Amino acid sequence: MIKKKDWDGFAKMLAGDYIEVLDDGVHDKAKSVEGVKDFDLSDITYTDWKMLPIDKDAVIITYSVTVKANFKGQPAPPGPYREASVYVNRNGEWITVFYQETLAGKPMAQPTPGKSAKSSTSPMAKPADAGSDVTANEKMVWDALKSGNYDAFASYLASDSMEIEADGVYDKAGSVKSVSGMNFSKTELGDWRTLKLDDDASIVTYTVKLPGLPTEYHSTIWANRNGKWQALLHQGTPAAPAEKK
Repeated sequence: MIKKKDWDGFAKMLAGDYIEVLDDGVHDKAKSVEGVKDFDLSDITYTDWKMLPIDKDAVIITYSVTVKANFKGQPAPPGPYREASVYVNRNGEWITVFYQETLAGKPMAQPTPGKSAKSSTSPMAKPADAGSDVTANEKMVWDALKSGNYDAFASYLASDSMEIEADGVYDKAGSVKSVSGMNFSKTELGDWRTLKLDDDASIVTYTVKLPGLPTEYHSTIWANRNGKWQALLHQGTPAAPAEKK
C-alpha cells in the first residue's frame, strides 16, 4: 500500500483507535495516515518474521525491514528496523491496531551500573499481582527495577515474552539478564496512554527518561492468561535527535 501510495487502502487497514510509536512520538490514526504521505518508498526487504499469539482475537507479528526510501525529500536511514504490529479480529475482520518501529544499531540508553535504591542484602518485598489496569502494572514493573528486585521483575513477564530494543531482540531470560545490576532508581516515566485490545489484553505506551540520556518511547502489551496478567511484548524506541533550526 505504501509503496503504491494507496493512502486510502492503507487507512482501511488501520483500526479507528490505531496508534503507532515512532522515534518522534506516539501517533493516532489520522496523524499516521498523514505522516506516511511524506514517505517515498522504492524498495523494502522483510526478514526475521515471528508470531506471538495474545489470545484468540489478537496476535503480535514481529519482523525486521531494510528500506530504500526518502522522507520529506531526504534519504531515510536504510535500517534495519525492528518492528512489531498487533492485529485484532473485529467483527470477523483482522485489522492493525498498533505498530512500533525501532532503528537497529543505535543502542538503547542504559543507566549506569551500580547499587539499586535498596541494598541487595535487604529483604525484597513480594511483588503485587498485576491486573487489568496496565498502567498500574507497568509502574509495578518499574518499581521492581528501581528497587533492584529482579525476581519481581521476572515474575511479571510471560514465559514466552519478547523484548525489542535497538540493540537486539530478547526472550524472557535475556530481558532479565539485561537489566540485572543496573541502577534504574532515578528513572522518570510520563505521557501514559493505554489502548484496550479486548477484555483480556491491553497496550500501554509511555516515555522513559534517564538522567543525562535522551528520552525513549516505550510500550508493553499485557494479556490475561488463565487469570494472571503478564507482559508479552515490550519495545523501546530512542527518540530522534531534535532537528536543528
